[in-house]
Amino acid sequence: MNLFTSLSYLAALHEHKHFGRAADACHITQPAFSNAIRALEEEFDTAIVKRGRSFEGFTPEGERIFQSAQRMLHEHALLLQDLQTVNDQPVGTLTLGAVPSVMPIAARFVGRLQARYTGLSMVLRSMSSQDIESGLENLSVDLGLGYTDRLQARATKLVATHQYTERYFLLRRAAKPLKSGLRLVRQPIRWAEAADLPLCLLTPEMHNRTIVDAAFRQLGVDVKPVIETNSILTLGLTVLVGEVCSILPGALVGVLRGYAELEAIPLIDPDVLTPIGFMSARADRQSNALHAALAMANDPLWLHHVMAHVGLLRASGAAN
Repeated sequence: MNLFTSLSYLAALHEHKHFGRAADACHITQPAFSNAIRALEEEFDTAIVKRGRSFEGFTPEGERIFQSAQRMLHEHALLLQDLQTVNDQPVGTLTLGAVPSVMPIAARFVGRLQARYTGLSMVLRSMSSQDIESGLENLSVDLGLGYTDRLQARATKLVATHQYTERYFLLRRAAKPLKSGLRLVRQPIRWAEAADLPLCLLTPEMHNRTIVDAAFRQLGVDVKPVIETNSILTLGLTVLVGEVCSILPGALVGVLRGYAELEAIPLIDPDVLTPIGFMSARADRQSNALHAALAMANDPLWLHHVMAHVGLLRASGAAN
């Protein structure tokens, strides 16, 4: 079997953490997939996978082999992109990992990038901040979009490209719905007032929830949400059909603008402003796909487009 194919199976196992799902992603049967991993273990004369009833991770030796495999696959992809690029039109695959709260912006980015460079294939994954940072470092992710302030708190080789500043809104049902869609209320509400409302918030392991909790802690308030979820979609839907409110960043408010039953109110005291940006690994040589993506991330036309979709209170339909 081709070495790069075998190494790609190892990368798939690391991504999916499950033999069956990894085999499906590689379009082969699970027995064939398992045999390929065993062949790698024979090749390197060491156990790569911890044996158990289910996938339990790599052995220390397996982790070292995986790291080397990722570097080899990365260099292989770089070479293929160099050979296939014609007239500055990159060809290849770009994997973008984005935290759930910025997925509307990430989706717009990959859509516009692929339209500009039709030879690119885009993979967009919703990932946690920690998984994005780990993926960038082990080369399983090419580009990340998320909370860049996290990079200042830890030693990292990642570099950030600022995109916008995330602001937060209270989402609730509108007393007087607008015919034109969601009402953007100009008069802000204080976080202390929001703390007294029945809230649907993200679950504690989500970084966005960490930001929300920190804002309440500044006020000495310990909020107990009536609904918790790890689904961004659920935040809006519970407000739409239930009797709760929620706290959303502006990019998600923008997605809900068609719902006349809702209104969004900016939160103040404290003013919570979170920088959002693209993250990439510091490298001497970038893939053509990544170079094109970072160029668009700095394009004034793209940045203008971003600012129109992050929930700033200057859109039509805003109300007092």
